[in-house]
Amino acid sequence: MTNPMRTVIDWLDDRAGVRDLVHEALYESVPGGSRWRYVWGSTLVMAFMTQAVTGIFLWMAYSPSTQTAWESVFYIEHGMTGGWLLRGLHHYMAQLMIVLLALHFIQIIWDGAYRAPRELNFLTGMFLMLIVLGLSFTGYLLPWDQKGYWATNVGTELASQAPVAGAALKKIALGGSDYGHQTLTRFFALHAGVLPALLVGFLVAHVLLLRRHGLHAKDPRRGPDTAFWPDQVLKDSVAALGVLAVVLALTIWKGAELGAPADPANPYNAARPEWYFLFLFQFLKWFPGELEIWGAFIIPGIVVAVMFLMPWIGRSRVGHFFNVLLLLVLFGGSAYLTAQALYDDNFAAMNERTEENQARYDASQAFIEAKHAAEHDAERVVELALSPTKIPPTGALTLVYNDPYLQGPKLFKQHCASCHNYEPISTEERSSSDMVNDSPTAPNLYGLGSRKWIEGLLDPDQIASAHYLGYIDSPFASGGEYSEMVDFVQESLGEDVEDEQRKTIQAAFKKIAIALSAEANLPEQQAKDREDAELVAEGRLLIEGGLADILESGTSCTDCHSFGEMQDIGSPELDGYMSRQWLIDFISNPADERFYGESNDRMPAFAPHDDPQLNQMDQKSLQLIVDWLRGDWYRADKATTASKEK
Repeated sequence: MTNPMRTVIDWLDDRAGVRDLVHEALYESVPGGSRWRYVWGSTLVMAFMTQAVTGIFLWMAYSPSTQTAWESVFYIEHGMTGGWLLRGLHHYMAQLMIVLLALHFIQIIWDGAYRAPRELNFLTGMFLMLIVLGLSFTGYLLPWDQKGYWATNVGTELASQAPVAGAALKKIALGGSDYGHQTLTRFFALHAGVLPALLVGFLVAHVLLLRRHGLHAKDPRRGPDTAFWPDQVLKDSVAALGVLAVVLALTIWKGAELGAPADPANPYNAARPEWYFLFLFQFLKWFPGELEIWGAFIIPGIVVAVMFLMPWIGRSRVGHFFNVLLLLVLFGGSAYLTAQALYDDNFAAMNERTEENQARYDASQAFIEAKHAAEHDAERVVELALSPTKIPPTGALTLVYNDPYLQGPKLFKQHCASCHNYEPISTEERSSSDMVNDSPTAPNLYGLGSRKWIEGLLDPDQIASAHYLGYIDSPFASGGEYSEMVDFVQESLGEDVEDEQRKTIQAAFKKIAIALSAEANLPEQQAKDREDAELVAEGRLLIEGGLADILESGTSCTDCHSFGEMQDIGSPELDGYMSRQWLIDFISNPADERFYGESNDRMPAFAPHDDPQLNQMDQKSLQLIVDWLRGDWYRADKATTASKEK
């Protein structure tokens, strides 16, 4: 009975000569026998094939425009089945290709496999190396996130300083004068079309030249010649599987990074090239100012030119020694510069600040803080994109600009931090805030409207502290415009008050704080307010006049403030105290009669004005600050809890 498989093979062999092709491919002579040092070329081919396959599938889901690039990569990571795996394999294999290239290059130079008659083979390998580096550079921008956008910005700015054609080269790369849609599409065309096509062409030429001249053995006398199959194929296969295992482990362990969407209006202060270009970044530090062109182009250009001439330099024994020495200097120097760059960036994490190192320390600290902020922003944007509202048609950057959690701190620093502090009272919490004003002239707004914040306002020690008063020129200080509140609290709990009476007053003040905080309707406190409904009701009664029955002075909150049934009495009014609308109205115009009135001596009206150009903030920014101060933003854990309760 005829074997169907054999019939098919016979048919293919008759038409295409497949047996001769397979024999030619598998039975190449390996001088001196198979060796592990020969595996790097095969692993590079495997790596490229992995990149091609994963890249094609990623291409199917990728949309190269400034409004859809990040969104499509987000979909690949979080929506497409197995997308995170595909992207992780593509991401880490690209990085490992650089390592494999370095190992292959070292083996070629060390063994002298670049010399005649293999000059052309070496030159095609050099072009392949430059193409792989180009693929790495162009692929960095495609996610259109902050890290890739600003790192590419740095790279193209360097390109603009190239001699003669620098400005034109930058304009061609960007597709105009600014980074935008044309930049992204050009980088995508290079990454997915032009450079892979060039790589395939040079790879075919490289393999054909390799087959023509055969493998070069440094010491062919170490053993008898063997065929490529099966020993060398086995070693190549084991090495390829090892590379795949490393890439798979990195993908599962860490995954490919996706930062926040690219935002040209907010520079990424921790922008750095990928680790394989980091040595060039560090090298440029040796050439400040006008000398930068030497570090960016002239010296690297000379080095690359010398590398292309290695086959002719290495014809003699001395020339080969020079090439090996150059190889050691290049890779040793690159490793040193990379390590130095990493150390400089993380210097503040490993050293104390001194007078001698303060510039280096401050630069490192700024980098670390910017990196942490970028990671924080990236996690937040992903959280928002996974929320029930998802990414709006206007793009993921809209999520960033509409989120109080991300925008509130930035707007607070810009508009409020010159007078107000935002710092926890307790030292245990203090590290969570970097918005600390060394000379506040107004209350600390951390925990604004919460029970703890209002309880402090009714505490004789805390109300007189910098946490509520700022420094001595505060209008709340003794003798100031609004010192009546300080005097009232301190006199109510003065030293002459008996212990039992003190406890009664403190309990009353605590209920008042609970009732006032309930007026704020803080999102994080709503459940607690409902649970303590009786205490809230008791506190309201105390505010409306019940406190007068407890204090010897017969004074109550509504002697000075409007609240509930007691209206048109005084300001600031306590109805809706620290609620969203109360704060928006207050910040818009603190001199309104509902708040400070004519007694306002310092806080500007942020909006609205008769002349809109005089507004300190637009309405959206004002609302974002208020929502952030109140803790009113989307929380994934709360949304999950709410959905389970339903």
